[in-house]
Amino acid sequence: MRATGGSRTAVLVCQGRAVADGRIAPGRFTDPVAVSLLRADERRTVEQVRAGAPPAGWLERVDYESVRACAAVLVPRTIAIDDAVRERPSPQVVLLGAGLDGRAWRMPELAGRVVFEVDHPDSARDKRERLAESPAAARPVADVRFVAVDLGRDRLGNALAAAGHQTATPTTWIWEGVVPYLTRPEAARTVAAVAALSAPGSRLIVNYQAPQAAIAAGRLIARSLDVLARRRGIWADEPWRSRWTAPAMRDLLGGDGFIVHGDDDLLTIATRLAAPTPRRAALRSGRVAVADRPA
Repeated sequence: MRATGGSRTAVLVCQGRAVADGRIAPGRFTDPVAVSLLRADERRTVEQVRAGAPPAGWLERVDYESVRACAAVLVPRTIAIDDAVRERPSPQVVLLGAGLDGRAWRMPELAGRVVFEVDHPDSARDKRERLAESPAAARPVADVRFVAVDLGRDRLGNALAAAGHQTATPTTWIWEGVVPYLTRPEAARTVAAVAALSAPGSRLIVNYQAPQAAIAAGRLIARSLDVLARRRGIWADEPWRSRWTAPAMRDLLGGDGFIVHGDDDLLTIATRLAAPTPRRAALRSGRVAVADRPA
């Protein structure tokens, strides 16, 4: 997360979803809201990828390939999380690090539910500005409540309570695309905070990264290209700080009373969906765990 402005990772994720909409795993993945949250220069790369028209400049080609790769990874990740939400619906949903997520606009299953979008104040402000500029995203299906929180300084429970979150009511927590950017102690503190706010019957869905040497090497190459281009790259602003094995994540969640009943890597999920798997190392590294608090 940058000190000012929205998250560049959130934009990349939104671009990936816009690329994949109606093209990857059709019938299982759709996100028509994503493109409406992008600005003109961000949409340009999306249009190039969807057209299969890579730009001539090498720097623009790096951005093109980043968005193309992101789309392939995001489809199985998004489907797995959406399915976990549908499987055990709760009256309230909390997105931890909401970014430019469009679930409250695109998932009819969330109609009539309260969705709390928790994010850093800069990112929350950026999203609200984008929504104000997007007639297509003007009407969410859910009751959306924005919760601006700097988790390094603010207490999650106090911020959610002020927005109307009910700790006596089961909650579905979506923790997507955030864990790698936290240190292990920060991740542990977040899980403890979530557990303290979770009534019996709550569900926690966690997307995290497992150790993969190939992924670390790829990010190093990307940073090197940014240095050559004399630009501050996304990985400089938002570096990964932790990776977890599946047993370590199970222990983390179990220590605060959550029982993990599903934890798959994205390659397994993509194969089940018969979706393309061009970035196999990235798909092996990404995982989605689903854990419940016993009723």
